[in-house]
Amino acid sequence: MLNRKAILALVRHGQSEWNAKGLWTGLVDVSLTEKGRQEARQAATLINELTFHIAFTSNLSRAHQTLEEMLTVLGLQLPITRHQALNERHYGIHTGKNKWEVKKQVGDEEFMKIRRSWDFPIEGGESLKDVHARVIPYYQAEVHQHIIAGKNVLLVAHGNTIRALVKHLEGVADDKIAQVEIATGEVLLYHLNRQGKILKKESRR
Repeated sequence: MLNRKAILALVRHGQSEWNAKGLWTGLVDVSLTEKGRQEARQAATLINELTFHIAFTSNLSRAHQTLEEMLTVLGLQLPITRHQALNERHYGIHTGKNKWEVKKQVGDEEFMKIRRSWDFPIEGGESLKDVHARVIPYYQAEVHQHIIAGKNVLLVAHGNTIRALVKHLEGVADDKIAQVEIATGEVLLYHLNRQGKILKKESRR
């Protein structure tokens, strides 16, 4: 008999090579630093009392590597689904730029719009609203069915992927989503009923 509830663990990948340099990474496929691998292993220890049934991740190496490190620590072999819908936000003309140098150039207000706002446009890139428009249909079509079945899901992805999911799951208002930030290696645990409604939320770091 299946459990009447399920757990969804959202994990942001560990520190990447470009995170360490303060560069906007987006869709550039960089690897984890050694610190990032340690963060991934630490994330696994934070949820080692749980059993997972399936894992989802993006097509980018830093997410794959985080998941691999976590599964090694957890001693699990899971079916893994990788999909571009879970990729990080495309930063367009800001890709590869140093965040703090951009902040000096454009000022605090515009910098925060670029970095955190819901629908501020970026030339050649995506807003969080655009990320939400690809992440949530994928979640509803591919992930939610496992929640309904009472299975525990491990989803390892990126800061903006997870912010989009948090907005959807918690009903965060457009003007409040800028306040949501997820650290590298942070784990958000959602205890959900079979309809996908939140019974309890935890943040583990």
